Amino acid sequence: MTETFQDRHGLHGIMARFADPEQLLEAANRAYGAGYRKMDAYTPMPIEGLAEAIGFTRHWVSLVVLMGGLAGCVGGFGLLWWIAVIAYPHNVGGRPFDSWPMFVPITFECTVLLAALSSVVGMLAMNKLPMPYHPVFNVQSFAERASVDRFFLCIESDDPKFDRAQTRAFLEQLDPEEVSEVEK
Repeated sequence: MTETFQDRHGLHGIMARFADPEQLLEAANRAYGAGYRKMDAYTPMPIEGLAEAIGFTRHWVSLVVLMGGLAGCVGGFGLLWWIAVIAYPHNVGGRPFDSWPMFVPITFECTVLLAALSSVVGMLAMNKLPMPYHPVFNVQSFAERASVDRFFLCIESDDPKFDRAQTRAFLEQLDPEEVSEVEK
């Protein structure tokens, strides 16, 4: 029987600490295979295949950047066209009012500007930043060792399969150095 939200109130998740990256990668694969989907891994260095092991395969930043770039392109070109053709038409050197080659540099700059801004805003929003504090720092060993030499896997309490006792037992059978509850 799984716990209700009220039973989990105050608990962010359960975290296991591992000594080497191979153990963490194996634990993440086994946790995903056991049906856990809301989990995160913390390591002092990149580990190839870990993102896939915890189920992180799709992100939306590239789509946000594409939409921002297209908006900049259309907006820049549209603004220049409106200025040159509608608002302030000037006949310069006998060229037509809507001579598009002169619009290219500003259109390109607007495309790059909005794509860059949307990538920063999209990355911050999707990573839920700025986040001045995260509950995993409530675990003493995480605060001391996460960025030095230990590897952590945290199964979050809002996972549909999460049950405090069963999740703790599952993590303990993965042979970690330590299993801790992460308070909010």
